[in-house]
Amino acid sequence: MVKVKDWFAFFAPRFVILTLILGFIIRIALILHPMTVVDWGFWDWIKIVVLGFLNDVAFCSIALVPAFIFYTFLNDDKYKKPFGYIFWGLLVLLTFYIVFFNDITDEYGGPLPRIVNGVLLFLTACFTIKLFVPKVRKWWRYIAIFLFMMLYLSCTITIAFSEVVFWSEFGVRFNFIAVDYLVYTNEVIGNIVESYPIVWMVLAMLAVAGSICWLFVRGKDLRDCGMESWKKWGISLAVMVLCCFAGYKWLHHGYRHFGSDNMFATQIHQNGCWDFLEAFVSNELDYEQFYAMLPEQEAESIKQQLCKQGEDGIHEVADSLQPILKNVVLITVESLSADFLTRYGNESQITPNLDSLMGKSLVFDNLYATGNRTVRGLEALTLSLPPSSGESLVKRPEADGFYSIGDVFRSYGYRTTFIYGGDSYFDNMGSFYSKCGYDVADKGTYDKDSIVFSNIWGTSDEDSYREAIKRFDASWAAGEHFFAQIMTISNHRPYTYPENRIEYDGNPMSRKAAVKYTDWAIGKFIADASGKPWFGETVFIVIADHCASSAGKTSLPIDGYHIPALIYAPGFIQPQFVEKTCSQIDVMPTLLSMLHFSYKSPFYGQDIFADDFRERAFMATYQDLGYYADGVLTVLSPVRKVQQFSVTSTEGWEHEEKPLETIQEALLREAQACYQTANMKY
Repeated sequence: MVKVKDWFAFFAPRFVILTLILGFIIRIALILHPMTVVDWGFWDWIKIVVLGFLNDVAFCSIALVPAFIFYTFLNDDKYKKPFGYIFWGLLVLLTFYIVFFNDITDEYGGPLPRIVNGVLLFLTACFTIKLFVPKVRKWWRYIAIFLFMMLYLSCTITIAFSEVVFWSEFGVRFNFIAVDYLVYTNEVIGNIVESYPIVWMVLAMLAVAGSICWLFVRGKDLRDCGMESWKKWGISLAVMVLCCFAGYKWLHHGYRHFGSDNMFATQIHQNGCWDFLEAFVSNELDYEQFYAMLPEQEAESIKQQLCKQGEDGIHEVADSLQPILKNVVLITVESLSADFLTRYGNESQITPNLDSLMGKSLVFDNLYATGNRTVRGLEALTLSLPPSSGESLVKRPEADGFYSIGDVFRSYGYRTTFIYGGDSYFDNMGSFYSKCGYDVADKGTYDKDSIVFSNIWGTSDEDSYREAIKRFDASWAAGEHFFAQIMTISNHRPYTYPENRIEYDGNPMSRKAAVKYTDWAIGKFIADASGKPWFGETVFIVIADHCASSAGKTSLPIDGYHIPALIYAPGFIQPQFVEKTCSQIDVMPTLLSMLHFSYKSPFYGQDIFADDFRERAFMATYQDLGYYADGVLTVLSPVRKVQQFSVTSTEGWEHEEKPLETIQEALLREAQACYQTANMKY
């Protein structure tokens, strides 16, 4: 038996060699794949081999970071007196506190507290045994090292296999679609289980990983294996940092300059894992590469007709009447599905204030959210654009220079503000609204002494409304008109809120209870505002950012995008229920028309009350882009896939979608024109 002293020096070269071999095998498999069109030249073959090798080496330098962290803890120094006993005491106290007293994970509810408690108890038990029973340390370390290496190799083999499967469907290495699969975990896992013999595949990959691991350790004694010395660790750390930096620079900037005219050749020499990480950060999905396209001029012409735009892509709204300078408060409610309200079939009486408000407001009964994430709703309401492929424009750090609804209000002298009870750094909201010219108020700017409740997401809704009223009072005193968008938080897991606000017969940390508190906070806000001098000069809009759930039998279930939307302004807005099918992107252009504002904009949203309004709605996931019009839902998907469904109403406000065998070309072209022009421009 050969004794191994330094584990990282033992494992790193073997991992790199295995990764390079797998990378080579993957490229051969992709080249031989029936989907691949091999029509590239000699230099492209050289690039595939050389650049593929360099890309894999560069990624290995990054992939070894977790192994180096594991290596850092492979030493006996942590058990030496007195440090070992001090560390053990602190670990026991921490575990005791988190298990038996309230901690931050309790706010999330669900399985998270149990997972955290279980992990801490396991780690404490393991450290206790190794501290007080030194004889077990060697074999314990051997088992831990073997399992860790097996986990590493299992991940490597699984990724290699997944890349081939992904290529079979999309003809590319990992991209934002793969990221999307992580977002829709339940649906994806269900689809995988139905499509593949997943249990046998997992067992096979574990068997392969275990066999390779056994070959690594055969004839080796790893019981004394660990971190040989702190000096050697320091040298290894320096080398790791340099290698990671060089690998990142090469992967982020280097190989992209050596592309080929053949898309398949360019894709094959890349490293799929790195492409996945970049897609996760950039949030983009190349529209031109993945979606069915119209000729540019045709797409632009259809879009201009639908959006009433000139050849410059600008819609000129010229109202003959004098503008009505009302203050505007746009309340974007977190995860408020239409079916939470009594009007849309809910019998739980959890929205009494909104139910009452609907009878006094202009209500859009058939209005649909553009997406299933907060940033999608913000994108639609602020920019009045169809949803982008990949992630919302709000979330993209480089997004800048958009013409927004705020620009229209500022042209009339309004002060525009975005108010959010959490950290506006989240989802890039603060940066996005700042670049759009809004003042941004978030938890960090609130008066700390006045905050009545906060959880992991931020302050309660009533705290945000209190902050809003304070700002509205200041604007009114200064003679300024204001437009403010308030993004609520409380109707979001962990579903916690101030005590003694509502009565709810059930689990207080549930979605329905949170909806009832959200409704209570809106009712209190309207009541508090009604006593202010600016109330009679203010228009209130209440609309959801998205539904609580968008899961269904199809990728874009209509009912999973149906949201409540109302405009309330006593003495100015006449109560009525509007049956027209419309979108989130139409709400603000409709209000601007009611205020008789004149402006020029690239907005896709339209005045719902215009005689020539085209009834349609946009709805999307990260990759499926839907266009609902004339009872037909058109869905554009990657790999230039197109589907259409006939949509019929069933009981109440529910709908049924059935695939159409014959594509309705006119509706398809409308969908393509809107999504193509918006995505290619932005």
